[in-house]
Formats: sequence, C-alpha cells, structure tokens
Amino acid sequence: MKLGELLRHLRAHGCELLREGKRHSWWHNQALNTRTAVPRHTEISDVLANKICKDLGVPPVK
Repeated sequence: MKLGELLRHLRAHGCELLREGKRHSWWHNQALNTRTAVPRHTEISDVLANKICKDLGVPPVK
C-alpha cells in the first residue's frame, strides 16, 4: 500500500500528525488519546498498515 493512501485514511478517521521524528512520523487520535509511529517509506506492507490502524483505533484500510 502507498503511504499516501494510508495517511488519507488516517486523516479521514480523525487522526492527525503529532510530530516528525528522525525516521518516523508520529500520528495521534485525540478521541481515543492513542498515538503510533508511521514509517516514511513509499510502500508500507498491509500487515503494518493494519497494525497502525489498530493502534490508533480506526478501521483497517480496505
């Protein structure tokens, strides 16, 4: 999956960029007060994308 698709999905479900790290971006879901790291690769595996969604409390990407 492309990184842009995942980020659009996260924004659509109320998540926002918290800060930029050295190799990862940190995303935050204010409604659930959860955060997780999202790597800045052009391609992200589907397993990792689903884990990121689960960590942030949003439905998995289809």
